[in-house]
Amino acid sequence: MQRLISYRHEGLSQWGVLAADGQSIYSAYDLEETYYIPLAETLEEFIETGEEGLLNLAKLLESNGKDKSVEPIPLSEVQLDVPFHPRRNILCVGKNYQEHVREFDQNKNAANPAAPIFFTKATTSVIGPDEEIDSHPDVTSQVDYEGELGVIIGKRGTDIAPEDAMKYVYGYTIINDVTARDLQKTHAQWFRGKSLDTFCPMGPTILVGGWPAPFTIYTRVNSHLRQEGNTSDLIFSIPKLISTLSAGMTLLPGDVIATGTPKGVGMGLNPPEFLKKGDVVEITIDPIGTLRNTVK
Repeated sequence: MQRLISYRHEGLSQWGVLAADGQSIYSAYDLEETYYIPLAETLEEFIETGEEGLLNLAKLLESNGKDKSVEPIPLSEVQLDVPFHPRRNILCVGKNYQEHVREFDQNKNAANPAAPIFFTKATTSVIGPDEEIDSHPDVTSQVDYEGELGVIIGKRGTDIAPEDAMKYVYGYTIINDVTARDLQKTHAQWFRGKSLDTFCPMGPTILVGGWPAPFTIYTRVNSHLRQEGNTSDLIFSIPKLISTLSAGMTLLPGDVIATGTPKGVGMGLNPPEFLKKGDVVEITIDPIGTLRNTVK
């Protein structure tokens, strides 16, 4: 298991591997230059190298573990960036936790969807850790959060069988599917209410190398716990989502699937509580990390 991370250090955009202690980063550039095994200039490019790239990275880390020629950079000296910029719209799933279905429909007896509800978010909505979420007060008055597990596709595939789907997963990240609820209601298709600039915080890392247990999602607003959900409660599992999306539609390396949000969103509270200027939203999924953004 490794956690890949993008960052800015001494004026340069770089990527690397988060150390086991979570407090420092091994620069991919420094590893490559020291041990002469090629990686890639950016994480976007590295994801496209697939398993071969991950094997090369493992060799570099093993070599450095023996002679420690490359010193890690303290996390306190860098500015985190979005792990990578998806080249296509983020593929999202609505109403994929039963309790969220009930709060969204405001009906405790609401039925689960018969099939996954898919929509997308524009790539221009993507921002990284610690960047500000624009509240767009001239456009909306109902900005809401949605903590979600993001699944990153690692290789090209079409008509993927559910039993083969996990072979196409490159890694995992955290996504805040920020939503303008009033726009979501006004427009029958959710794209606009989900795609305003800064409405897709993503990061802080990409977890690669597999993870055997379900993930638990915690969302806090100003340190108050709002959401707690486990991916074992997904109505449509990750293999089901990949299989359904890929039926007749090609998935590509770097595609991102936001798998849905558990109950506890602002619109589901009584009375509803939407985000306002100065609010701090923190979404934690261990061992990926905590995605933190402030509303402006």
